[in-house]
Parts: sequence; C-alpha cells; structure tokens
Amino acid sequence: MQRASRLKRELDMLTKEPPPGITCWQTEERIDDLQAQIVGGSGTPYEGGVFTLEIKIPERYPFEPPKMRFLTPIYHPNIDTAGRICYDALKLPPKGAWRPSLNLSTLLTSIQLLMSEPNPDDPLMADIHVCWNAGIGVPTQQATIYAEGQEMDRGACYSEDGRSFNPV
Repeated sequence: MQRASRLKRELDMLTKEPPPGITCWQTEERIDDLQAQIVGGSGTPYEGGVFTLEIKIPERYPFEPPKMRFLTPIYHPNIDTAGRICYDALKLPPKGAWRPSLNLSTLLTSIQLLMSEPNPDDPLMADIHVCWNAGIGVPTQQATIYAEGQEMDRGACYSEDGRSFNPV
C-alpha cells in the first residue's frame, strides 16, 4: 500500500511540476511499469534528441531503487548498448547510493545531468570512456550515428566531422 500511494504522489508531482525536459507516465494501467522521456540538453551532443527510458518499480520500493534503462540508443560511457545505466543512486548500499528519500523526479534529473556530464571514474563502456579520456567527448555526429542505429567502429573515436581515429 505504501508503494502505491508514494508512486501516485510522485507521478502527480511529475505531471504537475515536471523537471525541465523530463516527462514520465505509467504504461497501460500498471503503476509499477513506467516510461519517461528526457530531452537532450542544449550544448550537449544530445541536444534536440528525445530519449525514452523504461522504469520498473520493484515491490519493495522505496526501500529498493527502481530499475531504469534507456530504450533509445545512446552513445555514452556510463550507459551500455542494452540501455543499462551505471549510476550509484540506482544501486543499493554498500556499493550504491540509493536511499528511500530519493524519488523518480530526482533520479530522472540526475540521469539528465549524467547525460551532459559523464562520470569518467565509473565507466560502463570502456571504448567510449577512452574517447572521453582523450579529451574528445562525444561529438554530435557520433551520438547521432549511434542513435540512428548505424554501424560504427566501436574501438575508435570520432572527430567533429565524423571521421574515425584511434586515440591511443
């Protein structure tokens, strides 16, 4: 009962006062099966993109974090090709930082921030991490190529003009 009432409050809050660039809704009639969309931030490689996430709320929520993953492909060092997100607040302690005081709005806002400011100390995708460490970041064209599902050399980095090169 606690889970249902809390989720209802959180979804109401996300509907009435959504964080900028974020929407969230329940799919079908299941309150524990949600989707969200995050608009890529201006000045980032994801600018203008709309990224959909799947959110599964566990039975023990809020004492257990929701399971979130990107449905839209995204080229990012902390997000793998299956859309799984490497972010501490999505894991229970001692390895994670989830606390019952966190909520969906906070998590989605944090993921939006992670999109523009990756955590280089905790990469999930080593090949993309190499590009970030080389000071290249993710050029817009590279992010677009990946999001469109086109094949790329996963071991290479890409310059702003879309040409691949090996940073090492």
